[in-house]
Amino acid sequence: MKFLPVQLVLAMGAAEVHLRHSFPRIMWALTPHPPEGDQPFADLQRIESDPAYRALFLAGLDAAIAERNAEHVAELNAFVDVVKEAAGELRNLVGPDNGERAA
Repeated sequence: MKFLPVQLVLAMGAAEVHLRHSFPRIMWALTPHPPEGDQPFADLQRIESDPAYRALFLAGLDAAIAERNAEHVAELNAFVDVVKEAAGELRNLVGPDNGERAA
């Protein structure tokens, strides 16, 4: 009788493997999965309910927005400098002297 529980466990394991192979969608549906998306909702609830956490979150958000805006302005300034340089080179190529020679 000692071997009956071991045989039963082995038979149940083999049955589970067979079911997983034969019916993967049903077995996936029957398998428990961790809930998705609880963390952002929990953070939102904490932001709404805890004034100190809300202040900390909003300060971090303001800092991130300011940093993003500074990076954006720096990129725009670099682009403007490149365009000005290209315009200067174009003016040198198509200056008043070059236009008179071509005509």
